[in-house]
Amino acid sequence: MTGLVLERTGNQEIVMFSGMSFIFCFLPLFLMAYYLTPRKYRNIVLLTGSILFYALGEPFFVLLLMASVGMNYLFASELWNDGNQHIWKRKKRKQYLVMIVLLDVGMLAGFKLLHVYEPSFLLPLGISFFTFKMISYQVDAYRGETEKPDFVKTAAYFTMFAQVTSGPIMRYKDAQGAWEEPVCSLEHFEDGLKYFVIGLSAKVLLADRLAILWNEMQMIGFESISTPLAWFGAGTYSLNLYFDFAGYSLMASGVCMMLGFPFILNFDHPYAARSIRDFWHRWHMTLGAWFRDYVYIPLGGSRGGKVKTMRNLLLVWLLTGLWHGSGWNFVLWGLALFVLIAAEKLFLGKWLEKIGVLSHVYVVVVIMLTWVIFALTDLQQLGLYMTRLFPFFGQGAAGRNPHDFTKYAGLYGGLVAIGVIFCIPAVFRLYQKYKKSIPVTVGLLALFWIDIFFLVNAVNNPFRYFAF
Repeated sequence: MTGLVLERTGNQEIVMFSGMSFIFCFLPLFLMAYYLTPRKYRNIVLLTGSILFYALGEPFFVLLLMASVGMNYLFASELWNDGNQHIWKRKKRKQYLVMIVLLDVGMLAGFKLLHVYEPSFLLPLGISFFTFKMISYQVDAYRGETEKPDFVKTAAYFTMFAQVTSGPIMRYKDAQGAWEEPVCSLEHFEDGLKYFVIGLSAKVLLADRLAILWNEMQMIGFESISTPLAWFGAGTYSLNLYFDFAGYSLMASGVCMMLGFPFILNFDHPYAARSIRDFWHRWHMTLGAWFRDYVYIPLGGSRGGKVKTMRNLLLVWLLTGLWHGSGWNFVLWGLALFVLIAAEKLFLGKWLEKIGVLSHVYVVVVIMLTWVIFALTDLQQLGLYMTRLFPFFGQGAAGRNPHDFTKYAGLYGGLVAIGVIFCIPAVFRLYQKYKKSIPVTVGLLALFWIDIFFLVNAVNNPFRYFAF
């Protein structure tokens, strides 16, 4: 395949929330322009700034984004439900809905297939996220759950710079009042700023540091690591992924709050879950809710008996796997989660309710194993890693370096311990209780400048979900 390979030529640091250009240039300049503009024109500023933000990172694909925005606005205007329409109009609206959903899904699937066929063909930044926002908007407009489409508000929602690259997948109706009357109080702004700093710290001080071990293990070669190190590596990767994406989500929601929009909860202490079902109700909550409301329930949900329920769950988890990536490991990952959740729904859930704290152990161990499947796109490497985790299979019995765990536990054990502590819900509740206190405010200010110190002295490390 030739002639279709694109190179990403934009300023990627601008579109990274942990980039110095974003923190000290784009964000403060945008906030000044936003708040110096009269309230009735702020959506225009938000739309203009969001297009500029995307264009700085994607100078070519911004045209695709704007074409998608225009197309989706036109369709939404036709299929919007005002609650008082004749039957012929309802049929026409349904045809429009099917058409626009097929167009949006076709665009997303087309780019993903191009990327599979030619890996050097880069996916448009955030295409999975802004496409899902567009589909949810169309369905909600069809159901009459949104106000009448207005181009500036609709386009600002689709392109909103705080969410366009990696979510969260906010619904238009979740912030419907804010498009007209954003909450512009100092307290709301302060809360958003604090969430931004907490998210930045999770990314810079925890996720980026924990990622180093996984990278070192790949450089060493999985065939050379011991079983204890393999389990330690799986644990650190699990924490790395959590603090990377949860940190980004906090930063994104913090920026939204600084603009007067509501806080969008995307993670709710998933490692405190007591079942895999519970875990996925807490992890990437906006994506899970999207699949529930726009795929699982329209298919019939749990209403058609066990066989149809299992069919619907299987389809949702296959689509979830393929949404994350096109490799076979993502298919296996989705299938593994389907099997686990189906088992819990059928019989395992009742047992988990009876075993108390052991259910938490079950979740942590099983989720670690599923993240290994998620992480390793090379199935041969995946199989090799499994032999290190379970040395009684294949050639994994004899670890070549039995003392490697001691070395890396000494280097990363403290970070892992801190990560585990911040996975505990009580820690966040403690922050919520004292977030207005002077010690907490001063502590967050100190954390911010520590983050900046690490950023200045570190190489660029994008958020993992930029790949989607």
